[in-house]
Amino acid sequence: MTKKILPKAATSFTKKINNAVKEVLPFENTKDFEDAKKGFIATWDKVKVKASGGEKVWDLDDYQFIGDGEAPDSVNPSLWRISQLNMTNGLFKVTERVYQVRGYDMSNITIMEGETGLVITDTLTSVETARAALELYYKHRPKVPIKAIIYTHSHADHYGGVSGLVSKEDVDSGKVILIGPEGFMEHAVSENVFAGNAMARRAEYMYGSRLPRSEVGQVDAGLGKTLSTGHMSLIAPNDTITFDHEKRIVDGIEIEFIMAPNTEAPAEHLMYFPQFKLINIAEDAVHNLHNILTLRGAQIRDAYAWWKDIDKAIRAFGSDYEICIGQHHWPTWGNQEINDMLIHQRDAYKYMHDQTLHYINKGLTASEVAEIVKFPPSLEDKWYLRGYYGTLNHDIKAIYQFYLGWYDGNPANLHPLIPEQSAKKYVEFMGGIEEVLKKARVSYEDGEYRWVAEVVKHAVFADDKNEEAKCLLADALEQLGYQAESASWRNVYLTSAEELRNSLPKKVISTLTLDVIESMPFELILDYMGIRLNGKKAIDKRISMNWKLVDVNERYHLLVNNSVLTYRDEEEDYNADVTLTTTREIFNQVFAGDITFKDLLDDPKTHFEGSTQKFQDFASLLDEFNPIFNIVTP
Repeated sequence: MTKKILPKAATSFTKKINNAVKEVLPFENTKDFEDAKKGFIATWDKVKVKASGGEKVWDLDDYQFIGDGEAPDSVNPSLWRISQLNMTNGLFKVTERVYQVRGYDMSNITIMEGETGLVITDTLTSVETARAALELYYKHRPKVPIKAIIYTHSHADHYGGVSGLVSKEDVDSGKVILIGPEGFMEHAVSENVFAGNAMARRAEYMYGSRLPRSEVGQVDAGLGKTLSTGHMSLIAPNDTITFDHEKRIVDGIEIEFIMAPNTEAPAEHLMYFPQFKLINIAEDAVHNLHNILTLRGAQIRDAYAWWKDIDKAIRAFGSDYEICIGQHHWPTWGNQEINDMLIHQRDAYKYMHDQTLHYINKGLTASEVAEIVKFPPSLEDKWYLRGYYGTLNHDIKAIYQFYLGWYDGNPANLHPLIPEQSAKKYVEFMGGIEEVLKKARVSYEDGEYRWVAEVVKHAVFADDKNEEAKCLLADALEQLGYQAESASWRNVYLTSAEELRNSLPKKVISTLTLDVIESMPFELILDYMGIRLNGKKAIDKRISMNWKLVDVNERYHLLVNNSVLTYRDEEEDYNADVTLTTTREIFNQVFAGDITFKDLLDDPKTHFEGSTQKFQDFASLLDEFNPIFNIVTP
């Protein structure tokens, strides 16, 4: 058995860079630590949550090494600070009748006490952590029923725990009101489906899920410690918010909504509660700079819409609110304090947007703009704008991509060689791998870790069996991770180093659970099958099929032609090669991987008319995506 290669210590260059951070940021300002603890009621002695089978899905004990002292040499002091703040956990009273459970997942659950029951905003990531949060609340407050749940937006850490709080039957019957923003279901499922296989793998890098929790490993995720790993559920809303200032009165609690689509999520809304003088800013203004484009990958967000929607909230409620909560981190109290924070957040997103376009119009490329643009001092020294999750650097690159795309305008970059090809040429031009490594070691000893990573990546892609090259690249990436203020960047760098030194993961956690599949429109499943279709295999194939789902009374015509799968609902081809009659329930199991297309041929609940061979031909054209693929090696 190969001995595992362990992380190395911070170098003198990394120590110097991290020590310099202490001199330029306002560490004497400790108000966030006071606010994070304000209203504390109780927590568990051991914040551990397990699944029904006994496997751990959440454990803050893993982070006990994060104490009250100064940052170790291997962690940026600013990142260490937010990692300390994110250790604050338990049930907190925000104001009369408003509570939050924090530190039981990466996100928060907000609980408001209505006239006869609870109105809950967001549900954490996992069924298990949602139940644990509610259990903590009920231990210290009256055990009254849940009357309503509100989703702030379409990201899984805000809806995944819903089945731990309420049942689908109670929502479907209207016993429980479930409110979401327009487009919620479409975006909640599509983001985790169309590119979900790649996103899940890249998320391992972004969140450092396989890294040890330690001073040389994962310390935080910026928005919280990390994501829980329990069962992810989804229940569709039975009430949808579609326009600004739409109002609801839910169990005696008045709510006024502000739409914020295409900001932090494609479907998102903000809420004002006049009885409590409280604004819930969702995830549009948390205690760090957010992502315009996440490192795991997603659709690019609109920085222009983002600043506009924060300003919309300020204009609507800025003279009234006294409390601001988000679905991550801790609240802000006081009208002036809230306005200061929201104005600075608004101005940060507008500054990034405008200055990126300023330099775009001067002809600079994405990487050039990202190196030039810095926040002015009035934004730079705000703790809630530090780049723990998003960063100024990669947000600017995302805004560039939003407007101009991937091409930087230089024809040499229009049709470049793929990395494996260009790497061999680079190494050859530089005198061979030994010469590359010899020079790179000198640069490493000089603390030029970005340059070492840039050069040695070519050596690794030219010869991925060269352990010396992989280890040197890992050493450089590791030091960059130790220096990073961003939790996301740290996790990406350190996960890369771990894989270069040791091995790929054995499995990747999928966000595509049966609960999620059952909530998907069937057309979305058909879209995903089109993505799975292997275009080369489908050359010269023509397959016409009718699919009838009798339990939901839906029918579709599918056609494979021109190496593409198209479909139409409520249509039938009377000359189709095959007609399949089955149930949506059975097809959910196929899509979840519990049964195969081949199994349908023998299923008594499935009936075929016409050529079953054509159906098998179709199934053979659909590729399975391997959830474990190389990222830092070819």
